[in-house]
Amino acid sequence: MKFSSISPTILLFLIWHFITSGKLGEVEACTIYINNKCPFPIWPATAPNAGHPVIANGSFYLPPGRIRRIGAPGDWSGRIWARTGCNFDDPTNHKPACETGDCDGKLECEGTIGLPPVTLVEMSIQFDKRQPSFYDVSLVDGYNLPVSVTSKPSASKCVIGSCSRNLNAMCPSELQVINDEGQVVACKSACLAFNLDSFCCRNKYGSPDKCKPSVYSSLFKKSCPSYVTYAFDTPSPVVGCSSDQFVITFCPDKWGTEQYSST
Repeated sequence: MKFSSISPTILLFLIWHFITSGKLGEVEACTIYINNKCPFPIWPATAPNAGHPVIANGSFYLPPGRIRRIGAPGDWSGRIWARTGCNFDDPTNHKPACETGDCDGKLECEGTIGLPPVTLVEMSIQFDKRQPSFYDVSLVDGYNLPVSVTSKPSASKCVIGSCSRNLNAMCPSELQVINDEGQVVACKSACLAFNLDSFCCRNKYGSPDKCKPSVYSSLFKKSCPSYVTYAFDTPSPVVGCSSDQFVITFCPDKWGTEQYSST
């Protein structure tokens, strides 16, 4: 059917429909695959940086062994993490609905930033600009699950590897997050736990020459050498990769399934 044969009223309605449904307002130029290799369900969540849209409604349920494909604009920027131990069945529950990564008790985070500590994948996709996309995995606020990131098809320069050891199993008592069953489900960073300038790299410690690795960030780095472990971590673990497809895998290694109990 030609537009010339459609009445102006119907034509305006069709344009309005496409814009409000996101068909014209948001183009999915990139694909992100979220892979759950943990032996328990997770609730992956996304939060955009300012000026960018929410993708995948902010979160979704992902059973063990399943992969979810989500679309993102070619210039999307934001963070992705996994929530664990969630229970959304009780609407009167005013406590966080998830043991880690909770976003105000919501099933769909809708852009709300998750409650730390969580392992954060930080992405700045620039495919629309035909420039490399940049991403890292950050433990600046702490850790809850191991994660790897790569392109699809995989390329060595695009890989962020997982951890060699389970940080929750070796987390110092002063950094531990413990659930109702007495399990360590996350490990805080020193900045999050103590809120001191020397750990948070701020004020008089707000420069690389003043803020150095601590005993805590060094512990994180020893277990997860490919991750950002404090604000001025060097050499920079940020990866630059020219691709329009990425794979984020939670609990990517065999040891993850052996050492993580079900939540």
